[in-house]
Amino acid sequence: MNLITYQYNEQIHIGAVRGDMVVDLTAVSPTLLDLIKMGAGGLAQAQKTIESATQTIPLNEVALLAPIPTPPRNIMCLGWNYAEHAAESAATRGLAIKELPKLPIVFTKATTAVNAPYGDIPFDTAVSEQIDWEAELAVIIGRAGKNITRDEAMSYIFGYTVLNDISARDLQKGGKQFFKGKSLDGSCPIGPWLVTADSLPDPHNLRITSRVNGAAKQDSNTRHMIFNIPAIVEYLSRGMTLLPGDIIATGTPSGVGFARTPPEYLRPGDVVECEIEGIGIIRNQIVSQ
Repeated sequence: MNLITYQYNEQIHIGAVRGDMVVDLTAVSPTLLDLIKMGAGGLAQAQKTIESATQTIPLNEVALLAPIPTPPRNIMCLGWNYAEHAAESAATRGLAIKELPKLPIVFTKATTAVNAPYGDIPFDTAVSEQIDWEAELAVIIGRAGKNITRDEAMSYIFGYTVLNDISARDLQKGGKQFFKGKSLDGSCPIGPWLVTADSLPDPHNLRITSRVNGAAKQDSNTRHMIFNIPAIVEYLSRGMTLLPGDIIATGTPSGVGFARTPPEYLRPGDVVECEIEGIGIIRNQIVSQ
């Protein structure tokens, strides 16, 4: 099931994509976050509505928003979760990776960074001139849990989506931390929809790519993650309750802009695309503010 939040006739709805049409699910739940909180019963109602729907809307007539436009809290993100990206990041500082991280490296992005799958990404030279791309698989938690074991972890996953962890590298480097450089408004495009877990049985074998103005920049596979989804969920939930609708970005593969020779950064007019096999593509233009 591909679930969306969309705008149609100036109203915001939730729905499911069926082919090139949209089935409205607002009668089942007002928001996708509320639908997630309904658990298996909510999904069953949604499926029944999809199967019996006689009225649909052409997908190309709606404006897609982020599946969860306002997450319950900051997006949790993993850094250095692909070995080649860890190596390229270290190389920019003249270092070599002697060993891979023993524990996940976690930072967050503010909820106000969330952007639509085709929304414009603001570019303001007074704020940052080193805007970079990072294609990532995002995991959405389906039910509350604490101290979740690896064996249990996948049962807590509601679904998956594509996320671009847009990063202001100058702010990140200057502040010697990740949060500010990761949290500029509009710096977290998500979508184009949320694919439910039952529709994507193996999230650990998906091609993940990014392109800038059509030129390939990243090309890897989620099987190369250092910490897989069960390991991430186990670590994050240790002593900390995960909530329905929590978004976890699982890290980016090699090929980001700041690690290239010479470094490459996004400029106004550039179009950056992130694509994950089995989910879809998000496409965002950099727009001067």
